[in-house]
Amino acid sequence: MWFSKPENTKPVALIIFFVTFVGIVLYVYGSKNRSKRLETYRDIPFLDEQQGERLGDQKDTKDKQ
Repeated sequence: MWFSKPENTKPVALIIFFVTFVGIVLYVYGSKNRSKRLETYRDIPFLDEQQGERLGDQKDTKDKQ
């Protein structure tokens, strides 16, 4: 019955969410290999634009031939 009282559930929920948040942060930034891999993901939008430009250039050369 102690869990059904709001004054007891709020601190318990806070602890659960805090532990979850710390676990996610440690998971993401804990490993150097994972950190390097995540750093490469930040360039993905720019890579799509570069690949699109290359494909557009190839189409232009095919049309000219």
